Amino acid sequence: MTAPGDLQQALFQRLKSDASLSALLGGAGLLEQATGNVAFPYVTCGQTSAFDWDTGADNDADQLVTLHVWSKAHGEAETRNIMDRIEARLADAALVIGPNGQTRLSLEFAEARFDEDLAVHHGLLRFRAITQENA
Repeated sequence: MTAPGDLQQALFQRLKSDASLSALLGGAGLLEQATGNVAFPYVTCGQTSAFDWDTGADNDADQLVTLHVWSKAHGEAETRNIMDRIEARLADAALVIGPNGQTRLSLEFAEARFDEDLAVHHGLLRFRAITQENA
């Protein structure tokens, strides 16, 4: 089984190794949690849930992970560019996480909107991660 923390670590490793994404984020824009003085734009990892769609029970082999893109740029172009780069890097990616097998990612949902309360552009990317055990 793939623990949510292991999945997040593998996702961040894959994203941090992308020079184009690093350039869009200004270097250190991939964060587990944002602090009060973080520079925009940046990406955080949101909720990760493990779920068995057939039984309703926890199942680490089938997980949903949400990435959040935050930007204060005028217009949503910066947010969309970052989202597009993340999607290109992660969609249909195969990650090896521990000795258990291979985890495949597929994009389930993407949305960009302006959050008036925070005065930021907020992008959401939700990926499904399915781990297949080694035989």
